[in-house]
Amino acid sequence: MVRDIDIVLRPEEQNDDGRRRAVSVKLSVSSDDIAHMTILRKSIDARRKDIKINERIRVYIGEDPAVENPVIFPYVGASPAAVVVGAGPAGLFAALTLIENGIRPIVLERGKDVHSRRMDTALLSQKGILDPESNYAFGEGGAGAYSDGKLYTRSVKRGDVGRILRLFVQHGADESILYDSHPHIGSDRLPGIIENIRRTITASGGEVRFSSRVTGLIRSGDEVKGACLESGEEIAGPVILAAGHSAKDVYSFLLKDGFALEAKSTAVGVRLEQPQSLIDSIQYHAVGKRSSFLPPASYSFKTQVNGRGVYSFCMCPGGSVVPASTEEGLLVINGMSPASRRGRWANSGMITEIRKEEIDGDDPFRVMRYIESIERSSFIPGFIAPAERMTDFCFDRPSGTLAESTYRPGLKASRLDDILPPVVVSSLRAGFLAFSDMTRGRFLTADGTVIAAETRTSSPVRILRDDSMHQGRGLYPAGEGAGYAGGIVSAAIDGSEAALSLRRDFNG
Repeated sequence: MVRDIDIVLRPEEQNDDGRRRAVSVKLSVSSDDIAHMTILRKSIDARRKDIKINERIRVYIGEDPAVENPVIFPYVGASPAAVVVGAGPAGLFAALTLIENGIRPIVLERGKDVHSRRMDTALLSQKGILDPESNYAFGEGGAGAYSDGKLYTRSVKRGDVGRILRLFVQHGADESILYDSHPHIGSDRLPGIIENIRRTITASGGEVRFSSRVTGLIRSGDEVKGACLESGEEIAGPVILAAGHSAKDVYSFLLKDGFALEAKSTAVGVRLEQPQSLIDSIQYHAVGKRSSFLPPASYSFKTQVNGRGVYSFCMCPGGSVVPASTEEGLLVINGMSPASRRGRWANSGMITEIRKEEIDGDDPFRVMRYIESIERSSFIPGFIAPAERMTDFCFDRPSGTLAESTYRPGLKASRLDDILPPVVVSSLRAGFLAFSDMTRGRFLTADGTVIAAETRTSSPVRILRDDSMHQGRGLYPAGEGAGYAGGIVSAAIDGSEAALSLRRDFNG
C-alpha cells in the first residue's frame, strides 16, 4: 500500500525516528510495517512561538518504492547542431533538452569556466579589479552561480519544475531541493553541479566553448543561420539566445540588425544587511540563540507605497554582499549564501517597482539607461559601495559611522538621497517603516546597513517572440536576458522550452 499523508513535527523530530512515529500514529500501523518514507514537501510554520514542521510524506507499507532512474542522455556527436548563446541556467538546460531530443548543442559562453571564474570574482571582491567578461554576472553558470543558488519559483504553470530539480539532483544537488518549500543549493556547492552538467553535455557529444563572445547573428533572408564570434569565426545552426540580463552588447546588435525589442518594467533599490541573530529572533519569536533544530531564518516582505510595490528580493540568510558589476564606472551589488547559511549576517535586496511608462522616451533602451544612471551615481573607485545605517536612511540623517559589513571592497558613509532617484528613496523609506510595523518595531535597526545599488533584479529589455518562442525562424530568445524569466529555475524552464520549440521546427 502507498499513501500520501500530512504530518506535523516538532523541530527536534525532523529525523527518521520522529517521522516514523508520526506516520505510525497517523495511519494506526506498526512502525515495523513501514517499509519506506519519501518526503514530498516540507515547510516551517513559525507563525507562533510553538514552531511546527509541516511535511507531506509518501508512505510505503509492505512494499518497496519504485526506483526512479536518472535521465539517460544519448550521444549526439554526429547529429545536426544548434547554437546556444550563454551558459547560464537557460543555456545549460536548453543544451540538456536538445541532447534529449537528438540535437547537438554548441554552447558559446563569453566568460570563463566556473572555477576560473571564481578567481576573477575574488579579485573583484578583494582588490576591486574587474574582468568585464568574467565576474559575478558573466561566465559558466550565469548570474546565479555565485549568488546563492536559490531555486524557489512561482513559474509552476510554465513548465515542469520537478524535472528541473531532479536534473539538479542527478548532477549532484542534495535531494532536499525536491521537497523544501524554498529550495537552496548554496553558492559554495552550485559551481560543482554546473561543472557536472557541462560534463554531461560534452560526454554526449555537445560542445561548451569559453571566452567565446557572440558579436552578431548570421542571417539568410528572415532566417537566422548561426552566430558570429568576436574572433571572426562563424558557428552554423539555429540559435537559442540565452545571454543573460547584463549582456547589453547583445541587445545592441539585435536592435541594429532589425530584431524587435521593447523596454521592460523592472525594480531597483538597495541591499539591506542585518545581523542574522536579529532575523532569527524576529521570525522564530526567540530570545537568545536560535535552536539548532531550525535553519537560519529568512523573510519575505512586501507592501504598497502610493500604489507602488516595495518588497524584499533574493533574501540570503547567513550570507554576504558582493560587487556584481560588469563595467568599470558602474556599481551593482548582489547577495549570496553558502549552503550552510551559517554566517553572522543576513542580507536581502529591498526594491521598488519602476514602470517603463514612467521613464521618458519610447525606445527599448530607456529603462536600461535609467538603471545605468543609478549604477554610475553609486560608483566609487575600487567598487567601494555607498551606504547608510538603516535608521539614518529612514529618518533622513547622515551616518557618522557604519555597522560591520560583509562587503569586502568596503563601504563609504554616504547620503543615498544623492545617489538614488527620489521615488526610490521615498518608497524604500516608507517600505522599511511598514516592515518594521509588521515586526513590532524590531526590523528597523541601527545595526542594519543600507547599501546602494541593487539594480539587476530583472532584464530592462525584452526580446519579443511569437507563440512558438522564436522571432523569425531560427532564433529562440530565452531566459532572464530575453525578459521571460526571473531566477534559476524559471530560466532553466524557459531554456528547456526554447529547445523543445527548436526541435519542433527541426521536425517541421
